[in-house]
Amino acid sequence: MANTNFTNVKISGIVTVVPQIVKLIDDEIDLYGGNQKQIDRIKKSIGLDRRHVADADTTSVDLCEAAARKLFKGLGLNKRDVDGLIFVTQTPDHFQPSNAAVIHGRLELDSSCASFDINLGCSGYVYGLWMAHMMVASGTCNKVLLLAGDTISKYVNPRDRSTAPLFGDAGSATLVEKTEVDTKSFFSLHTDGSGNDFIKVPAGGFRCPTTEKTTVEYEDTEGNWRSQNDLYMNGGEVFNFSIKIEPVAINEILKYSKKTIDDMDYIIFHQANKYIITNIAKRLKLPLDKVPCETVGKYGNQSSASIPSTINDALSIKLSTSQQDIILSGFGVGLSWASASIVLDNIYCPTVQIYNKG
Repeated sequence: MANTNFTNVKISGIVTVVPQIVKLIDDEIDLYGGNQKQIDRIKKSIGLDRRHVADADTTSVDLCEAAARKLFKGLGLNKRDVDGLIFVTQTPDHFQPSNAAVIHGRLELDSSCASFDINLGCSGYVYGLWMAHMMVASGTCNKVLLLAGDTISKYVNPRDRSTAPLFGDAGSATLVEKTEVDTKSFFSLHTDGSGNDFIKVPAGGFRCPTTEKTTVEYEDTEGNWRSQNDLYMNGGEVFNFSIKIEPVAINEILKYSKKTIDDMDYIIFHQANKYIITNIAKRLKLPLDKVPCETVGKYGNQSSASIPSTINDALSIKLSTSQQDIILSGFGVGLSWASASIVLDNIYCPTVQIYNKG
């Protein structure tokens, strides 16, 4: 059980940027055999409506660079003071070099800034926060820039109705830094690799390189089309995993931090879909006004960026003007899950920004 706590470390600002292109599930009626009633049920129960997706030339680096520049400007931060850079993504620009190295060069950070990628998705933001807190608490760094972003829509086959209407793209930037304020942050992190096949892009790595054969599309038993180069998700297994493990994870972080649900202002879950979030909330008997779950309907499932996007979308005014006790909890690909109990106090937290390609 990987439980850790840190003192004298704070989050100073969070920015999320989404691409301009908007896709509506109402426009994808052909995926559902022209059945508008099914579309309406999906919108109501699962919470899917629209999503922002990147064009062919826009990557997670572009979105996270825009978020970082907005963060620097909003905080009045000298980028040369950043001495740590973490980039969480599963959609890198290249196998080599890392996204962190690419964006380090674009932002012209100091050569003494330690920079690296973390290959994680849905739980990745909380894992990244944990690593950033550890770097600051150890005395290695004073200011760590955490970037979390994905363009999962590029992995999705447009004829796969189990994934096509779900995934949106986003990039985020968070500053974690040393503080003299006596505040504590608590983290709990887990992995169950026996479920690694439940969310997967089968081809494209060195175990199964991309070939002409891996591009061939096939139809599964539920009428979804995809190739081995496309994202596969076993929705039933992911749902069962989520509603089984997340109530345990929330109770675990509450127990570890010696807090109760009543002590928390908000619980921010990875925005898998509204149906999963509300089911978790019911099992925990959480008041729904403490559990934002509308972000996925506006921007889609944004993988590693879904938690910061929800913070900017739902809590911008609250966090910009007051102190809030919050639990963050991500879960998904790996399978992996991670939760954190943190205090956010008058941070820089603008609403979700639209990417300006110019």
